[in-house]
Amino acid sequence: MKKVAKIQLVPKAKEGAAPAAPRATDTHTHSIGELSEAGKALRNTIPRASHAVWKRPADRPDPIALLQQSDADRLPELVPIRYGRMLQSPFAFYRGSAAVMASDLAKTPNTGLRVQACGDCHLMNFGGFASPERNVLFDINDFDETLPAPWEWDVKRLVASMVLASRANGHADKDGRDAAVEAARSYRKRLRDFARMQPLDVWYARITAEDVAATVPSAVAARLRARVEKAMAGNGSEFDFPRLAGVVGGRTTIRDAPPLIFHPDAARTTEFDETLNQVFAAYRTTLSDDRRVLLDRYRVVDAAIKVVGVGSVGRRCWIVLMMSATNDPLFLQVKEATASVLEPFAGTGAYDHHGQRVVMGQRLMQPASDLFLGWVTAPNGREFYLRQLRDAKIKPLVETFDEEIMAIYARLCGWSLARAHARSAEVAGIAGYLGSGDQFDEAMGDFAIAYADQAERDHAALKAAVRKGSVTVTTDA
Repeated sequence: MKKVAKIQLVPKAKEGAAPAAPRATDTHTHSIGELSEAGKALRNTIPRASHAVWKRPADRPDPIALLQQSDADRLPELVPIRYGRMLQSPFAFYRGSAAVMASDLAKTPNTGLRVQACGDCHLMNFGGFASPERNVLFDINDFDETLPAPWEWDVKRLVASMVLASRANGHADKDGRDAAVEAARSYRKRLRDFARMQPLDVWYARITAEDVAATVPSAVAARLRARVEKAMAGNGSEFDFPRLAGVVGGRTTIRDAPPLIFHPDAARTTEFDETLNQVFAAYRTTLSDDRRVLLDRYRVVDAAIKVVGVGSVGRRCWIVLMMSATNDPLFLQVKEATASVLEPFAGTGAYDHHGQRVVMGQRLMQPASDLFLGWVTAPNGREFYLRQLRDAKIKPLVETFDEEIMAIYARLCGWSLARAHARSAEVAGIAGYLGSGDQFDEAMGDFAIAYADQAERDHAALKAAVRKGSVTVTTDA
């Protein structure tokens, strides 16, 4: 494994000079109070108000060109679907343009304090899911871009998404800005709490469905509990099976629904079946012994390409149908993993295998992760990670949120992000930097508005590229 050097916040003292002040990244040689004070001292060089500013640099790369850099490595027939989805709205564009924002964030102020970052921390990448203990938790649920990086990058991507989602719902910018401030304030306050907790208490912290229900109006809480009850009525594969699979010619197969679900020609050959079994044998070695025993209760039946998300469209994402001896279905998702969009700006992480990078980042940031989370390299050298397709997943219906619910949701996201960062790093320095005042919160409100404006301009640039014919789009159902 490769090692990543920590950023030095304070230069080493010259020989004979007084010892250097503690750095906010020193976790073993200094107390929490000393680390907090070191974080507070960073305000002198990186004022909290400086995070408010977003101005388009004169040398900013063309956003459409940045997006197209990854097209050559995607399935060419799916690339137009990717742009068709991004064309729908500025918020949809934002969801698919993590690479553009990563390039922009690299030019914004940061304290040099690093955490395990989500890397694509917009509000649609949070939601409910079942833990292996069958508890429904609220947390981050997408880690394709995870990498050690400045903590500010996740916060800034989150708050800008609040404004864009609010605009998509027809809310006034004042309300969108308020939601962004609420997310930042929740992050700051929760992070301060986590910084004071014992490491084990931080590790075991989680946001349950009841925690979420306690924050919303009673009518919303009742609907939420009904969704949780429905989601937990059976495993996700049982619900997916009638929609995704059927029996054709006496054989159970995944149903084709092109262009979003389909069997490539190669998937209908005997050689493919052999390759699929080899891939699963290799993937099996990345699981713990108890998970292997469970996986061995199922056999591979079929596999097909399934288009997912916005930014992931065109990446090789398979769904694999497995069946037990009693014909109980299990759907696994096998998703291609490539270099994180943060890597050109934050450096490489500890893992050479990008599937392993995703898995390890997810395990580090989440309070509980999927039973079947693992990784594999295909015979053609492409890297993948695997998990269940769905396991009591509860997607936030952001498009239905009014201003009050958007603000509540923003606080939940900020809370969840603080918990994830606190699991991966000693955050006393960050807490000390943020302090007890609202300077950073208000700065995030201003940044969110300014960057949402930038995303709208980038979305307009995509529309112009489509009109000129330099980008081809396909709209799907």
